[in-house]
Amino acid sequence: MSSGKLFGRIAKQISRFAGGAWCFGLATASIVIWAATGPIYKYSDDWQLVLNTGTSIVTFLMVFLIQNSQNRDTEAIQIKLDELIRVTKGAHNALLDLEELEPHELAKFRASYTALAGKAKDPSDSSISASGIHHVELDGIPQTDSEATDAAQSVAGNRNRQFSERHAT
Repeated sequence: MSSGKLFGRIAKQISRFAGGAWCFGLATASIVIWAATGPIYKYSDDWQLVLNTGTSIVTFLMVFLIQNSQNRDTEAIQIKLDELIRVTKGAHNALLDLEELEPHELAKFRASYTALAGKAKDPSDSSISASGIHHVELDGIPQTDSEATDAAQSVAGNRNRQFSERHAT
C-alpha cells in the first residue's frame, strides 16, 4: 500500500473519530482532569505547559487532517456536480471543470450569471419563455448543446495539451 493511500485511510478514520461525541468527551475529560490537578501542582508553569503543549500539537496535526478531509470532500462534490451538469438537458456543459479555470476566466462566467440574475428579477423581461426559462445570450457561454460540446472538447483539448507540454521529458 502506498504512503498516500495509507495516509488517506488513517486521515479518514481519525477525522471520523475527531468529529464524534467520544472525542469531544475525551477532550472535555482531559480538561477537567487537568484543571483538577492544578491545586496539586500549585498551578505551576510546568502544569500550564502540559496543556499548552498538548493543544498545540493536536491543533498542528488536525490542520493537515482537516485539509485532507476538505480536499476529498471538495473533489467528490465537484465530480457529482459535473455529473449533474452532464446529464441535465439544457445545462451548459462548458461549466464542467469550472474549478480548473483561471480567476479571470471565472470572472467572465460570474459576470454573465450576475447579468442573468438581474434579468431574472425583471418580470417584464421578454427573454422569458412560457415555461419560465430565460433565453439570454451569455458572453462566452455556449447556448446550444452542440456549441457546449464543442467548447467542452476545446477546453479539454487545451488542458490535455498544456498537461502534455508540462510533463514532456
